[in-house]
Amino acid sequence: MKTLYKKTFLLIVLLMSIISFSQQKQLDTLNYIKQFETNKASYIGKPFSVLLNDMKKIKPKTVWFTPLPNKNNVKNSQFKFADKENSFRRPITLLITWKDFIPYSDVKYLYLKNKFYFTEEEKEFYGDKIIQDIFVYK
Repeated sequence: MKTLYKKTFLLIVLLMSIISFSQQKQLDTLNYIKQFETNKASYIGKPFSVLLNDMKKIKPKTVWFTPLPNKNNVKNSQFKFADKENSFRRPITLLITWKDFIPYSDVKYLYLKNKFYFTEEEKEFYGDKIIQDIFVYK
């Protein structure tokens, strides 16, 4: 009976450690990405590639968008730091407002082709777009 209690106790401690590590990792990622929002003056008016090049520790995994009401243009893109499957569970998100509108048809082509994943193709596509504002949230 004592052995069962010890094993149960060790299992609980192990699970708590894993949860704590996971939460710490998310907090570290959030703090890292928040630095780009804090230093947004360094990126506003510059191409998105400048921000991406400064992101040494982690890169976006997916990119999402919301078309404007007329459905012809996109003004904001949400770069999420989670796999697509976890993108609906409050992931860390870098919201970029673009200086100029992006044609919805261009964005739609990429999301249909790459299923929202942030690939080299998206990196190249968004790289020359000029940043108007940056906001980070979870």
